[in-house]
Amino acid sequence: MTFATVVSKRITGLIASFRAQSFFLFLLTFYLALCRRHLELYIVAGLLFLLKVVLVPRFLSGIAAKIRAYETPGFFIKPQLSLLISLALAYLAYVFTGRIMPAEQAYSFSVSLSVTMTGMFIMIFRMKALAQVIGLLVMENGLFLAAAAVSGGMPFFVEIAIFFDIFVCVIISGVFVYRINKLFTHIDVSKLRELRG
Repeated sequence: MTFATVVSKRITGLIASFRAQSFFLFLLTFYLALCRRHLELYIVAGLLFLLKVVLVPRFLSGIAAKIRAYETPGFFIKPQLSLLISLALAYLAYVFTGRIMPAEQAYSFSVSLSVTMTGMFIMIFRMKALAQVIGLLVMENGLFLAAAAVSGGMPFFVEIAIFFDIFVCVIISGVFVYRINKLFTHIDVSKLRELRG
């Protein structure tokens, strides 16, 4: 699903890929909750499903509909080359973690690291502000996966605080994207370079 976010040619496809990635993250968290039988993990899994699978994608889809952002996310690099770069980042993450971590933890951490780097790649190499917001959310999914897979999960109250921060961040980012589009008739951040004196 992470590679699908890189090759998505429309904002709606990017949102759908993020929703699918978040759903698999929810399944992993729910599986960990079943294995460890921790009430906190069940609550975190429920919040993960509610926020990242239901509310945040619906909110982003609503913003995309309001500003009519159904076109491409704006590519600095073509989707095919973006996919090759993402695969290279995943391979580098696998090699790096294999050298510094035990074998039983290296695979899960390499996946989380590659997801985080892919989210950063989307933030840097997509022109549209809405696509960059989704890149930030993909990065956060990678960090959450690292915490869940390597350390067995962060402390409960830290996870709740992070969920709240992410939700507020998405709302604020959505409002900014909407206002930018209303004032400048587009959300292509590369156009901001024309404002330089």
